[in-house]
Amino acid sequence: MPIIINIDVMLAKRKMKSMDLADDIGITPANLSVLKTGKAKGIRFETLEAICKALDCKPGDIIDYVE
Repeated sequence: MPIIINIDVMLAKRKMKSMDLADDIGITPANLSVLKTGKAKGIRFETLEAICKALDCKPGDIIDYVE
């Protein structure tokens, strides 16, 4: 899949656990796991904004495109 999700990378840079991020943005750890593994069919801008706010990053820091 050409879309790469780098949430784990940003979590490591921020020294934050997945469970803490899930709590901060108001989604279940299971749904965060689906996003992190790239199995999600889409992401709401509201959720993307919350992730970026919690990790103090931009969407391009967590979503990448590789041909």
